[in-house]
Amino acid sequence: MRPLLDANNVETSALQKINNFYPEIIEEVKAELTKNKVVVVGMSQNPFVIKAKNLLTSKGIEFKYLEYGNYFSKWKPRLAIKLWSGWPTFPQVFVQGKLVGGYDDLVKVINQGLIK
Repeated sequence: MRPLLDANNVETSALQKINNFYPEIIEEVKAELTKNKVVVVGMSQNPFVIKAKNLLTSKGIEFKYLEYGNYFSKWKPRLAIKLWSGWPTFPQVFVQGKLVGGYDDLVKVINQGLIK
């Protein structure tokens, strides 16, 4: 498990800011995870996001795509997603509600036959 700062070592006012950092975005992602077998969270213009979407499409795998801005916009909502998931880059690929990782991890999961 990755190390996280213990909540006991965070002032109450800071905890409130953490908890209120784009919670609607996190809830949106969580809601889609319950409704869809495969979810790709990404941003426009990112070549690895494009590759992930193209790979899933070419394999005939249905997925839900959630896009949050590009390199020049919506970096704070994307940061909230990264802080929530613990994954540092995009895309973030989820299968049956579990984070599998990014594009390279998606390739591995498909090659192992874990997504059809």
